[in-house]
Amino acid sequence: MMPGKIGLRRAISTMPYLSQRIKQTESDIVKMFRLSSPREETEDFSRNRTSLPRRNSSARVLDERFIRILKIFKWGPDAEKALEVLKMRVDHRLVREVLSIDVEINVKINFFKWAGKRRNFEHDSTTYMALIRCLDDVGMVGEMWKTIQEMVRGMCLIGPADLSEIVRILGKAKMVNKALSVFYQIKTRKCKPNVSTYNSIILMLMQQGQYEKVHELYNEMCNEQNCFPDTFTYSALISSFGKLGRDDSAFRLFCEMKDNGLHPTPKIYTTLLAMHFKSGRVEEALALVKEMKESGCVLTVYTYTELIKGLWKAGKPEEGYNVFLNMLKEGCKPDVVLINNVINLLGRSGRLADALKLFEDMKSFNCEPNVVTYNTVIKVLFESKAPASEAILWFERMKTNGFVPSSFTYSILIDGFCKTNRIEKALLLLEEMDEKGFPPCPAAYCSLINALGKSKRYEAANELFQELKENCGSSSARVYAVMIKHFGKCGRMGEAVDMFNEMKNLGCCPDIYAYNALMSGMVRAGLIDDAHSLLRTMEENGCSPDLNSHNIILNGLARSGGPEQAVQMFMKMKHSNLKPDAVTYNTVLSCYSRSGMFEEAAKLMKEMRSNGFEYDMITYSSILEAVGKIDVDQTHAIR
Repeated sequence: MMPGKIGLRRAISTMPYLSQRIKQTESDIVKMFRLSSPREETEDFSRNRTSLPRRNSSARVLDERFIRILKIFKWGPDAEKALEVLKMRVDHRLVREVLSIDVEINVKINFFKWAGKRRNFEHDSTTYMALIRCLDDVGMVGEMWKTIQEMVRGMCLIGPADLSEIVRILGKAKMVNKALSVFYQIKTRKCKPNVSTYNSIILMLMQQGQYEKVHELYNEMCNEQNCFPDTFTYSALISSFGKLGRDDSAFRLFCEMKDNGLHPTPKIYTTLLAMHFKSGRVEEALALVKEMKESGCVLTVYTYTELIKGLWKAGKPEEGYNVFLNMLKEGCKPDVVLINNVINLLGRSGRLADALKLFEDMKSFNCEPNVVTYNTVIKVLFESKAPASEAILWFERMKTNGFVPSSFTYSILIDGFCKTNRIEKALLLLEEMDEKGFPPCPAAYCSLINALGKSKRYEAANELFQELKENCGSSSARVYAVMIKHFGKCGRMGEAVDMFNEMKNLGCCPDIYAYNALMSGMVRAGLIDDAHSLLRTMEENGCSPDLNSHNIILNGLARSGGPEQAVQMFMKMKHSNLKPDAVTYNTVLSCYSRSGMFEEAAKLMKEMRSNGFEYDMITYSSILEAVGKIDVDQTHAIR
């Protein structure tokens, strides 16, 4: 056997081509890595006096030549020979350095695998993490996951910092379940997680919207010894509870962190401020701002944005604008989001001139407008009843200044033109949207369908509705509601009911607008019992009726069922969470007037005024109807 083997080896090595190639390769490699002679070094130093470092210059040249070998020959026998010539020891430092240089990813992977098979060498967490980062950078998710699994199953130690980074990388790749699996495997066998590790998991879960799981992780964290939540943990938890609508839990954690000696950050205060305003707790929100200032926590531009938005939604636009002015005095620079909100506040509060002036003042704040800024200006122009031509001028200015209109821009223009009864212009804009490649916008179609319905152009409205369904494959609940409303108004109840059933069959869950639209149509058609039944169905299906829902049924009872049923429902409404509004009072007042119950009508008018409702045209119409009825009755009595 031995002679055969020797003969075979000689046969290969003496083949002319291979022998020449091997000698040439060895010669090339030796030349590339040969140390320069003193004379060459002197000449080279003279030419590159400013760029070549004085110390360790030969090592730098060798590194560059080794990189050149890797780029030319990739990883293989030639590059391996280079290591021998250089007498480079394969250790963790070398592996990390090779993985950090600018060569193809496959070269790095092959070198990493080759190094792992070397005698007396095992990869540690630093080399594994270096390769994982490289794979993450180039998006090789499958290979990255295999490397992570190999690292977890192997014998190398993994520290909390590495575990945190693995979680972050897997979270970024949207591999949440795999990240959790790795976390629990390493936690059980190799590593005791610290607060930073838990924070990495919590942040990943928040980014993926898994807010319930965040609370579970917090409980696990509290059960760990010497692992206490920090400010970041509390910030994430408070934000998660806010997303879940669990305000009580969020504020409990806020108190807990203060009791533990931690200082809430501006972000935490801002999150809680938004929660208060969202739930209508205006006084509590203002008290929180006061506490924030007294504790020395600086109000950021984000805090001011939430405060101004909250005051405007609470019906306090002047206070909101004053906050903005005080913010400027205190030296806090507004950003474009805050400016957009203030323009919206001013425009919708009847202060269009101030809104437009603020737009022009943006340059003085070193704040550039964006598409949303222009959209906001165009929207408030329409809402302020400004001439439609002004909106068009701003639309053109937007394009001139290099801003590309969004689908929302077109939707605002279409809605504005529909509300000013310029339907043909709105239809042209819809065509322009299509020509520019925008996907069908349900909001734009909804505005047009509603405007066509109001103009009694029912067939045109239905044609647009069918076009939207063909282009999108479905339609939104709001568009269905508009179609149901107009079918009900024109007496086509069969088609209204069919459309309501169609949306359910297509998996489009009816919302409150769809239910109210169908109930309104039923009341118009005298189908009061069916409307009342639909109200009960609505509640059973988890869609809570609003005040408008009850007013629709109340109107039906008042017109057909006599005053007793209407008054009975009115009394129930007064003792429920849905307090009567002016529409409710006018409906019952009209019912009393038609039934000749004038004393009850007079009492109701007093109650209406005492509850802060002003008499409107409908109220006076009911009074005149009652007076007219008295005159007619008296005339008949005289005759």
